[in-house]
Amino acid sequence: MSETNEIKEMLMAQYGENKKITDGTYDQSLAVKCINGTFVGKKTKNIIAYKGIPFVGEQPVGKYRWKAPVNYAPNDGVYEAYYNGKTCPQPDGDVAALYAQGEDCLYLNIWRTDESTAVKKPVMVWIHGGAFEVGGTADPNYECHNFIEENPDVIIVSVAYRIGVFGFFHLSHLSDGNDYLDAQNLGLMDQMMALKWVHENIAYFGGDPDNVTIWGESAGAASCTLLPLIEGSQKYFKRVIAQSGSPTQTRSQQEAIACTDQMLEALDCKTVADLQKVSAEELVETAGRLFGLFQVLGIRTFPERDGKYLPLQPWKAYADGVAKSIVFLQGCNKDEFNTFVPPFGVEGFTQWGKQRKEENFAKFTDEEKALVESYIKDVKGDSYEPYTRLFGQMLFIAPQIRLSEEQTKVGGKSYTYYFTTESSLPIIKAGHAIEVSTIFKHPEDTCFTGRELDENFGKTLRKMWVQFAKTGNPSLTADISPERKDKEWPLYDLKDKQVMVLDEKNIHPEKESQLKIVDWERTYFLTQYYVP
Repeated sequence: MSETNEIKEMLMAQYGENKKITDGTYDQSLAVKCINGTFVGKKTKNIIAYKGIPFVGEQPVGKYRWKAPVNYAPNDGVYEAYYNGKTCPQPDGDVAALYAQGEDCLYLNIWRTDESTAVKKPVMVWIHGGAFEVGGTADPNYECHNFIEENPDVIIVSVAYRIGVFGFFHLSHLSDGNDYLDAQNLGLMDQMMALKWVHENIAYFGGDPDNVTIWGESAGAASCTLLPLIEGSQKYFKRVIAQSGSPTQTRSQQEAIACTDQMLEALDCKTVADLQKVSAEELVETAGRLFGLFQVLGIRTFPERDGKYLPLQPWKAYADGVAKSIVFLQGCNKDEFNTFVPPFGVEGFTQWGKQRKEENFAKFTDEEKALVESYIKDVKGDSYEPYTRLFGQMLFIAPQIRLSEEQTKVGGKSYTYYFTTESSLPIIKAGHAIEVSTIFKHPEDTCFTGRELDENFGKTLRKMWVQFAKTGNPSLTADISPERKDKEWPLYDLKDKQVMVLDEKNIHPEKESQLKIVDWERTYFLTQYYVP
């Protein structure tokens, strides 16, 4: 608890509200004129950070709650861009929740060097994870000073979006729901609006609007794999980096409505008008109690396959080649679901695993049930391990391989990885999110790693990510490799199914058949069932 309080104090010490500058006293070398205002950043060493830039015309409060993001408008004002915007309201558990919260949360941050160059730089747009219900740009892990200091040849943007009941809440089935036809996918719509802002303004910061890579982990990665399927999106980016996230992380209309109806019953509400009277705090407390990631490992709040904004069958869209012109760098971690065991304890997680398995079995045929039972029976280890293996395959691992398969079949490109470096903490091993602090160059954050990962390993990962953003190929030649060795990353192919093994001591390509990443007979079919 004392550590949590220390982090909260540290985050809140950084909080402030950006103000309009009316007296003309500001450093013009740190000011960038954009369409919706001139924004003045802060410089630390040679890195300039612009924080809390609004990318909408109205924040989603009051009458704008559960409404599509409002486009920004031309503005001649000058504004501070010193402080990160508020975190979207959410239940306790994530680091970002320790920062100031508010429904007025649609802002983005930009990091670049202070050098002036005529050559526009590649842009990497980070979309945070958190199961679509927690997280935010205020997470210290996502502070990009260190990354840009080491890799000055790119610009990084981090974007906020509505999450949980504010970003993914089906309302159109209610008697007054016709005015809220977008509520089920507002978080993705926010991301699209942020990408529009980047496309139209990033050149003013020295970025290349025609060389944008969208990049995320977990729910952020799922977002990055769903965005290419949204009509009109692909003019905003040409590449995707997806760390442990895929189109599987979506839900059906029926599943979304079921969650809404549970909320209505718990809040004693019947209409959207009733819900509008409920405070953000009560909405968040109720959602956390019913579905919270850190409260009950809910994992039920996802974008909706509504047939309107997202296709009813995202995998079919990939199989039809909708995203074949987008180049992917994507992959998974060896022990994805192990990360979710420690917060609930072995017994608590094992009980969750049994219950969730039975829920999923209701969808399966008898033959599929037998295949899953056979898979679970072959897993050796403690009581929780059959369930970490099963749900790791279902939620993260098999879908990442399927994404590579679908892209490759239609002539697209996927550079695929398999992260095997292990934490020093008990149980976690190569669990979900273990790579994030290293890729952002925050070795001090050992929440998942338990230790600092090898310095050269981290440098190499970051250089690969940057090289991909620059060229569309993450391979490194000896002259730019931190290890001064060639690191050739082969494309995934249907014959050898090669992936890049991200091992701390030996980054190398290997065939999937040797690694046995996915059980092609007993777990690959699970991707057709999505997640909830």
